[in-house]
Amino acid sequence: MSSSRLETLSFCLQNLLAAKLVSSSERLGELTIAVSSADALGVMETLRDHIDLRFEILIDLCGMDYSTYGMESASGNGLRGGKRFAAVYHLLSISHNHRLRIKVFADDDEFPVVDSVIGIWPSANWFEREAFDLYGIVFTGHPDLRRILTDYGFIGSPFRKDFPLSGNVEMRYDPDQQRVIYQPVSIEPRQITPRVIREEHYGDSE
Repeated sequence: MSSSRLETLSFCLQNLLAAKLVSSSERLGELTIAVSSADALGVMETLRDHIDLRFEILIDLCGMDYSTYGMESASGNGLRGGKRFAAVYHLLSISHNHRLRIKVFADDDEFPVVDSVIGIWPSANWFEREAFDLYGIVFTGHPDLRRILTDYGFIGSPFRKDFPLSGNVEMRYDPDQQRVIYQPVSIEPRQITPRVIREEHYGDSE
């Protein structure tokens, strides 16, 4: 998106959302805004319905775990506010050919909760289930919030940064019990990135 169109969109959002707009940033031709979880539903409805915005399509929704995310710029701190989990929405306006990213940070890191946007964009259904499954983000008002990628008996949130890469348990079929059982992980943790060892001064010009 051109800089002039981004500026127009940013100015429009500042006027319409006012104090509900926690922060905004522009990078690589994309505009990202952050809103509080308390204001999220009202903001989303405005983004969809206002004649100057018309974000009719929810392209994607995903979870984010910022956990031990490193030092940020001043604008980055404004977007995140020290909170760990966020739901990230990518919207498209067919009417105005605009794209927008919205971050909604959950207030509680121990039990992250945000409102479901299914009533605004029904396509959010499976996206929210995926974020719930992988990050443990609970979407209030979702009509059928179940795991969608992992097993129904799975414990934990595998995309959280504190979840072990090998997992906590593994499953296998037990012929004696004639059913699938869970057991502690039997594989040993290993480094999957190859370690390259070279002689000292390798490649130096003579």
